[in-house]
Amino acid sequence: MKLKRAAYPTEKNPAQKNFEDLDCYKLALDMLLNAHEIAKALPDSEKYDLTSQIRRSSKSISANIAEGYGRFHYLEKLRFFSIARGSLEETWNHVITAKLLGYIEDDYFESFRDLYENAQRALNGWMRYIRKQQSGKELYDNAAIQEGTSYISESDEPIV
Repeated sequence: MKLKRAAYPTEKNPAQKNFEDLDCYKLALDMLLNAHEIAKALPDSEKYDLTSQIRRSSKSISANIAEGYGRFHYLEKLRFFSIARGSLEETWNHVITAKLLGYIEDDYFESFRDLYENAQRALNGWMRYIRKQQSGKELYDNAAIQEGTSYISESDEPIV
């Protein structure tokens, strides 16, 4: 197997930026494409186990980057980007598992490792940028959405 690059064409207004322009999103698509290539090569005995898991986790990376991009407050954005990072790590774990079980070759595994590390660096860099920008702080201070969708301020008092 050879590592593939996602050929995702975007025909839009170049002045209008969105999540599709992010390097971390483009690398997430490469992760998705190659994880699905691994899934195709897995034996039938893995159909409801590793195949399903690697497909779901790889799709979750780009989906959470897109969802985080659409959020307003930087803390909410970071929450989704953090979930994307967790899915990136989960996908990498499934690739390691496939390698240990003898389903993928050494050279493909090493190429995938490079892709994973690039995706990880790009996502971490994007998260650093978002954390530094702190968009939404001027309106909502450091309020963050917690489980149950309530807002909690730094003083732990609910914001109504």
